Amino acid sequence: MARAGVLAVAGLAFVMTACGPAATNQSGAPTAAPTPGAASAVLTSQPAAAPTTMPTATRSQPTAQATVAAQPSQAQPTSQVAAAGQATSQAQAASQAAATTTLVIDSSASKASYRAHEQIGGRTLPSEAVGTSSSVSGSLVFAPDGSIVADQSKITVDLSRLQSDESRRDNFIKGTTLQTSRFPMATFVPREAQGLPSPLPTTGQATFQLIGDLTVHGVTRPVTWQVTAQFGDASVSGAASTTVNISDFGMSPPKAGPVLSIEDGLTLELAFTAARQA
Repeated sequence: MARAGVLAVAGLAFVMTACGPAATNQSGAPTAAPTPGAASAVLTSQPAAAPTTMPTATRSQPTAQATVAAQPSQAQPTSQVAAAGQATSQAQAASQAAATTTLVIDSSASKASYRAHEQIGGRTLPSEAVGTSSSVSGSLVFAPDGSIVADQSKITVDLSRLQSDESRRDNFIKGTTLQTSRFPMATFVPREAQGLPSPLPTTGQATFQLIGDLTVHGVTRPVTWQVTAQFGDASVSGAASTTVNISDFGMSPPKAGPVLSIEDGLTLELAFTAARQA
C-alpha cells in the first residue's frame, strides 16, 4: 500500500509538471486550458507556410522562359515586312520594264549622210559634197515617263559604207580623214529628248531635240539633233540633223587629192524608220 501511494503521488507530480499551473484571468478565475488539438494544429500549420512561397518561385521560371522564347517571334514579323517590301520593289521594277517602249531602227529604210562645202580642182565655184551610208542600226528605249534609257539605247552607222557621187572623194575621206580601217563605226548614244511629249505619242507629229554623245574617229563629243518625227502605233519615222566640226573629232579637213579643200563644219543627217515595240 505504501508503494502504491508513492506511485500515485509521483504520477500526479508528473501531470502537474507537464501541464503547468492553470492560467488565471484578472479576476482570478481559471482560464480554460487549450484543447490538446489546438497545439497540434498550430504546430501542423507552421510547416505548411514554407511551401506556399516555393510554388511562386517555381512558377516564375516558366514565365521568364516564355518571355525569352517570345523574343524571336517578335523579330519574325519584321523580316516578313522587309521581304514583302523587297517583293513590292521587284514587282514595281518589273512593271516599269514591261512599260518601256523600244524603237528599233529599220536598216532597210534608214540612212545617214554628211553634207560639206568643198572646193574641187577644175571647178571655179564651191560645191556641196554629200556622202551617204545605208548601214544604220540600233534602237532607242523610252521609260514610261518618256525619258530615254541611255544604257539600252544606241544608234550605229558604218562609215566604211559611205558613198558619194565621186569615188576619189570617198576613198580619200575614208582612207585619210576618217581612217575607217581603224574606226569603221560612228555611234550615237542618246541621253535626253527635250520637247518630246510624254508618254511617247502613238499618233501625230512632234518636233524635239535629241541630246547625246557622238563618237567618230575614236573621239566622243556631245551633240544635239533637231528631230521631226511622225508617230504611229507600229512605227515611227522622221529626220534628224546636227552640225559638227571635223577638227572636234581629232581630224583635219581634207586638203589634198581630188579635193582641194573642205570646210571644217559638216551637217550630219539621219533619215530613219523604226519599228515600235512595247
